[in-house]
Amino acid sequence: MTEAHTYSVEPLANYHCETGENPLWDQERQFVYWTDIPKGRLFRYDARTGEHEQVYSGEPVGGFTLQRDGSLLLFRVNEILVLRPDGALEMIVDRIDDDMERFNDVIADPEGRVYAGTIGKRDQSGGVYLVHVDGKVKNLFKGTGCSNGMGFSPDRKHFYWTCSTRRKIFRFVYEQSTGELTQRHELIRAGSDEGTPDGLAVDSKANIWSARWGGFAIRQYTPAGEQIGRIDFPVGKVSSLIFGGQDLDELYVTTAGGSDDADTDDGTLYRVKVAERGLPEFRSHVAC
Repeated sequence: MTEAHTYSVEPLANYHCETGENPLWDQERQFVYWTDIPKGRLFRYDARTGEHEQVYSGEPVGGFTLQRDGSLLLFRVNEILVLRPDGALEMIVDRIDDDMERFNDVIADPEGRVYAGTIGKRDQSGGVYLVHVDGKVKNLFKGTGCSNGMGFSPDRKHFYWTCSTRRKIFRFVYEQSTGELTQRHELIRAGSDEGTPDGLAVDSKANIWSARWGGFAIRQYTPAGEQIGRIDFPVGKVSSLIFGGQDLDELYVTTAGGSDDADTDDGTLYRVKVAERGLPEFRSHVAC
């Protein structure tokens, strides 16, 4: 049963993002980063001061991780680069797969590897890749048009993956030592009136939070896949979320649908105070 809560949804920065995505929390600096994918922009919000700025402009970034040395690992159209703190870019690997339109949503694991989803150029040619710390890239599986939000259970035994094409969230058994994903299980299926499952986050109690593109909401589920909560938003395309704040009890939420030609709330970065606490994000350690 869905629990009734009253949430305060606070707008923080409106860059009219066409596709605001991949919010990422830096606990050390109290920053949240996010990307506007098609416009090739990356932003940073300072939670201590409320100041925000654009920190990158270039090729579209479908996802990114924080490296252990503080740099950003950018997953662009069909290539992976490091963005150094001084703004320098260093290529790691390119021409990964001619079947991919671009990367879409990525996540680092406890060992410093990265799981990277893709949008396919052809029907069902999108999938998930594993990027090892030495920079080698392995395709784990294909079979989706649009790979999306991912996360780990608190005990690191399970991995969650969102297939936006099928409107489903799957659970895998995760092997930390190798990065292998096995025993794929359908956990959550979104109804046609709920919006498309997009970004995903997991809290410290193993509950799953799913952003809903076109659904005006974030929906919260138990580890067994039962919906127990919902946060409503003033804009429809709720794209992704991350736990942040000093105590990891705030959600930073990206939205989409903005345009420079229309002064609307679509594409705003929001913050929501919640009762639950999140988990610290892992940092990547690729080609360092």
